[in-house]
Amino acid sequence: MEYRYIPAIQKLYQLLPNIGEIKTVTIRENRFPFLSKVNEWNKDVNKTGDTLVEKCCHFFDLFRLICQQEMKGCTSTVQRGLLAREYGYDKRVDSPYPIIDSAYVLLDFNSESNDTLSMQQGALGCLELCMFADGSRHQEEIIVTGMTGRLEAYLPENKVFYYQRPNDSEWTDKSQPPPASSIKEQIFDCSDLSQVYSFANDIPKHAGHHYCSTAVEWKYLIESITEWRKGGQFAPQVSLNDGIKAVEMGMQAQSNISNKFNGDGMLSPLAAFSSKSSEHLLNLAINVSEMSIHPIESNNFISEEEKGL
Repeated sequence: MEYRYIPAIQKLYQLLPNIGEIKTVTIRENRFPFLSKVNEWNKDVNKTGDTLVEKCCHFFDLFRLICQQEMKGCTSTVQRGLLAREYGYDKRVDSPYPIIDSAYVLLDFNSESNDTLSMQQGALGCLELCMFADGSRHQEEIIVTGMTGRLEAYLPENKVFYYQRPNDSEWTDKSQPPPASSIKEQIFDCSDLSQVYSFANDIPKHAGHHYCSTAVEWKYLIESITEWRKGGQFAPQVSLNDGIKAVEMGMQAQSNISNKFNGDGMLSPLAAFSSKSSEHLLNLAINVSEMSIHPIESNNFISEEEKGL
């Protein structure tokens, strides 16, 4: 879940209190096709669960982080097999089923309000993915709109744009668009890590494709382990449950494809363990019996039948 710590995305997250109640979140990735990996595992549906699970779990995690709400439902429209020749499916003896190359996923999130009207106005999300958009000006865009402002983060530009909505005194004539002078804009250049992290000098400078975010994630994890070893509570910023929920959101997006292909029946049903499996994963890293933690409750995204239990 290292995308949380990409400098521009982290800066956007830090600025969220400035834009009021969040109502819409758009995440767009327009990029080059998947790179070559060992045995081309990332292009094999049976090894990845397909693109919306393997590739987009990072984005689903960002939706949860930004909205601070759980997904209520989603629907997806996809295109598949457009890059089949580029990925060399025609030359492979195992004849894998083509993966998803582009998609739109619309998401609904639960409102915390008990008011009937407010419950219908929880945050809305839109994920756009295109894996054949080589040369796009922005590879990733995250746009968050609240009731009092808007935040836009762009990569690889690594900048965040913050806009405030004009108030009544700044926009007096509502028969005309708001005057340019009433629109307040701030730009944050996150290529300067000190704009985002107080420990900027202690980590690599924008190393790798994820702009040093993995180093930041590891720093926080090591600090959590160090605190636990000193007798404190083990409380990582990103929990195993966060990771599992992001994957489950991807699984639901895969299950709710509105324009299924005839060949989709050839795909094996997606299956995953309950979120409670995070307890067992944690056992691999830490002796849970020595810690005071409570079992992680399973979420309601996927039925027990869908999880293959």
